Amino acid sequence: MLNHPYRYKINKSSFAYYWNEGVGIELLQKLGYTPDLKLAEKLIPLLYEWDHNGDQVVLDIHEKIGFSKGNISLTTYLKKLTLPKDEQLIWDDFFKKSDITPIWLDTQKLRYGSELSRRAGLSALIVLRDYCLMGGYESAAINKPLIYTGALKRGAVKRLTDTVNFWVNITKENGLEIGSEGFRQIFLTRFIHSYSRINILKHTDWDSKSWGIPINIWDMLATNLGFSLVFLVGLRRIGIQPTSQEIDGLFHFWKYIGYLLGIPLQLLPENENEAIEALYLWTMTQREGDEDSRLLAMALEQEPLIANYPKNKLMRMMMREVHLFYNHFLLGNYSCKTLGLPETKVGRLGVVNIWRTRKNERCIIDLESRTNAIKKGEEEQENVRLVCQELK
Repeated sequence: MLNHPYRYKINKSSFAYYWNEGVGIELLQKLGYTPDLKLAEKLIPLLYEWDHNGDQVVLDIHEKIGFSKGNISLTTYLKKLTLPKDEQLIWDDFFKKSDITPIWLDTQKLRYGSELSRRAGLSALIVLRDYCLMGGYESAAINKPLIYTGALKRGAVKRLTDTVNFWVNITKENGLEIGSEGFRQIFLTRFIHSYSRINILKHTDWDSKSWGIPINIWDMLATNLGFSLVFLVGLRRIGIQPTSQEIDGLFHFWKYIGYLLGIPLQLLPENENEAIEALYLWTMTQREGDEDSRLLAMALEQEPLIANYPKNKLMRMMMREVHLFYNHFLLGNYSCKTLGLPETKVGRLGVVNIWRTRKNERCIIDLESRTNAIKKGEEEQENVRLVCQELK
């Protein structure tokens, strides 16, 4: 029998409530069965596996010339410009190991996945922030690398800015084409993971026996599920009704991105049912949130007040309340209480956007109206990205 690390625990609080009392009930009904948690024991070794290829590039380039210059080297390579011979050879070797146009890749499915992400407009960004990101803080373990890299001190504003920039660039039309900014963002993210992992292990008192390797393969899979399955659940909650083509496309979209980020292909779900089982096995073996979790949740809660947008302080306070409303609407009161998030009355005005989203969804009746919704949603998300960039 495998030794269970400290972080591995059959959850009987936050995530258990989700599956037994919350939205997870509907997911398990859709799946048709409750996965056997004995299957999760076979996944424990994933807590000690990581992206070796990404780490080797960071050791060979970023650690030698500096992280910023290493990223410039990557950009230069992707633009097919001249590099020092040793760097060129390192990048050549890395991309030979990473088949970026695998035979299973379906560009039509990618298109449907990105179009769903865009047509949800502001609602997509709300779901990402107030459901996927905030909900992830309920696990003590997956957030530990953020604490060890000092992300809490740097603040939620930067994390949100980076996430929105990543999201908008990968989901835009042709955002995953080789040479696109979205494609570059994926590999920048991959090397940020590697750089963080290497330096946490080298310069801190990280306890791998208790927490696994920082940014390990199982936690990377969980993050991928957050962008795919959890995102899909949030969209439905807020009023978006994806078509079967869009749902298939969304999972293919994140299968490809997860693959490019270094997650083993055999772990990435092909469809919603596979994703539900994978999410259940991970969440139900997570130790509940701790004080670090609550500090991260508080930082995200306070982000609207700290960000210098809107300029009016009262408006920033209102934004905080509206986000709290979405936290409670999407996560539920149990999770919000666990994370220390206060209730709100004023923020209930956020329901207006839910009404608007559901009304707009009913107006999508043909190809033209869907195309218009995609265009409008993309414009909304790009405007948010531009505002975030000004806040950096």
